Amino acid sequence: MKKSIALAAALSLTAYHAWLAPAAAAARKVPGEQGAAAAASPGIFQSRAVKSSGTVTVEGHKIAYQAVAGTLIIHPKGWNDAAPAATGKDAIGTADGPPVASIFYIAYFKRGANPRTRPITFLYNGGPGSSTVWLHMGAFGPVRVVTNNDTHTPPAPYGLVNNDYSLLDASDLVFIDAPGTGYSRIEGKGAPKAFYGVDQDGHAFSSFIVHFLTRYHRWNSPKYLLGESYGTPRSAVLINDLETDRDIDFNGVMLLSQILNFDLSDDFPQSNPGVELPYWISLPSMAATAWFHHMLPSNPQHLRPFLKQVEQFAMGPYADALAQGAWLPKQQFDAIAQQLHEYTGLPVAYIEKANLRVSGPMFEKNLLAGDDMDTGRLDTRFSGPTMDPLSEFSEYDPQSAAISSAYVSGFNDYAQRVLHYDTSLTYQPEIDVFRWWNFHHQPPGFPMPLPGVVNVMPDLATAMKYDPDLKISLNGGYYDLATPFFEGWYEMHHLQIPQKLQKNISYHYYESGHMIYANIPALKQLHDNLAGFIRKTDNVPGQ
Repeated sequence: MKKSIALAAALSLTAYHAWLAPAAAAARKVPGEQGAAAAASPGIFQSRAVKSSGTVTVEGHKIAYQAVAGTLIIHPKGWNDAAPAATGKDAIGTADGPPVASIFYIAYFKRGANPRTRPITFLYNGGPGSSTVWLHMGAFGPVRVVTNNDTHTPPAPYGLVNNDYSLLDASDLVFIDAPGTGYSRIEGKGAPKAFYGVDQDGHAFSSFIVHFLTRYHRWNSPKYLLGESYGTPRSAVLINDLETDRDIDFNGVMLLSQILNFDLSDDFPQSNPGVELPYWISLPSMAATAWFHHMLPSNPQHLRPFLKQVEQFAMGPYADALAQGAWLPKQQFDAIAQQLHEYTGLPVAYIEKANLRVSGPMFEKNLLAGDDMDTGRLDTRFSGPTMDPLSEFSEYDPQSAAISSAYVSGFNDYAQRVLHYDTSLTYQPEIDVFRWWNFHHQPPGFPMPLPGVVNVMPDLATAMKYDPDLKISLNGGYYDLATPFFEGWYEMHHLQIPQKLQKNISYHYYESGHMIYANIPALKQLHDNLAGFIRKTDNVPGQ
């Protein structure tokens, strides 16, 4: 998942703090390939459904299901959802027609289940610009691609196995590829501007869900959202849109590897001076990483008690020291530097030179520098040879390099051989949307979109107040420096909601990274927590 949460990388190009985007991403193009494909295949912008069937055994229980791989046609906000006549200049899918999106999805329905009581979950990855191949083939689909736990997976042939931890035991599943990703395509005048933005993206997904509920007669089913990475801010915008604008309550929202306020990103906090939170929020993840790689001066036996100690230091002495800025006394400066060395394994001299402020990219580059190795960003358990020992930051993400090929190759084989989805299109696991992405977001209650760093905490808070029965499950990995686990904890404890609504939020943490499911023991724990969450909140009598 090379571009997971790469939104912040684009923010750096607009004078905001940012993440380091992979250099290869800028070379990818979106509309050109789509326009050529549309000209060659007019049927791209028509609804399609290819059905197949299968079985999956989840923790010993066999489940028969029907699979549907297909597309639904949606339009951006301000356009009539009814398709215009497919003739002349207004034909759907033509470059000079109205903006339109053909959204690709793969749905799994348990055979014999009552659709009025059977839960249904809509799943998506993030980016923005990422398809949902990762959640589909790594976490919750009926088939899982086999990858190494924390080292590079050898090249093809890759293994595809029964997914013992598919969520099909608890819910029907709908994996959605964002506009332009996967087999989804956009076309028409101003299509990128119409679909690529915080609010535009949220509207596209809410439109898809409304169409899907109608097409498959699922309006009265218990309903859930499950987003990972940028899929978590998408979920905040989406649940508020569904509830307040479309009058559709959901039973729950499951958030994996959360970031709602991009001011808290630790990727390039030095470009946002005066905002010190990213440094101490990311410290527990750095400590977990140093513990995993045996780089700590001491050797704590157990991770979680150690992290509680680090969290208390981060929120207390460290946060206080950073808040003092240039007023910080030399004696206190030295003491904080020494303690950061104890918790991160970085040399005291380096920490002092960094003025006590070590960003995620700095840490990833320097923790294993003595061995000319970089740690991963998405999952710091992974490491790989440094491209340039003299560079300030890593040029790639070792975790992404280690597993991405297996996911992409595995999905293409599965879609053609098992789902029988034949198409002339190339599956796009990730695309570059940042030349078009609109970062302006209109929070609830504001009359217009606001410029600045994206913060969708008000959206989630509004949705929780609008529907006091809405339940939230937050899930994070200790070894995630893209969206540090303590960041999500901090955000949830600062939502502007009544104290009594805090009980609607549950928290789960795992000894894994951004893609929690890349570690199989963590995948089992994740499945059990989310399946339990669904069963507890689906309101089905007898559950």
